[in-house]
Amino acid sequence: MKARVFITLKEGVLDPQGKATKQALHALHFQNITDVRMGKMFIVDIDETDKERVKQELSKACDLLLSNNVIEQYEIEL
Repeated sequence: MKARVFITLKEGVLDPQGKATKQALHALHFQNITDVRMGKMFIVDIDETDKERVKQELSKACDLLLSNNVIEQYEIEL
């Protein structure tokens, strides 16, 4: 099964990279863009067919390695 894991900063956590990207977009005349938050995405192939097991396994991977639970949150999409 293929899954995507999206890691983003939690609300309230400063995002200097996102702020710099927003400023660069404004300099390129994309004035309608009001905010940019940076994140990362993992595309994972997992040898499992049970969707609940996949979510549990990937949640465990996020908690242990893929995300920093203090400042980041994650979403799993199958």
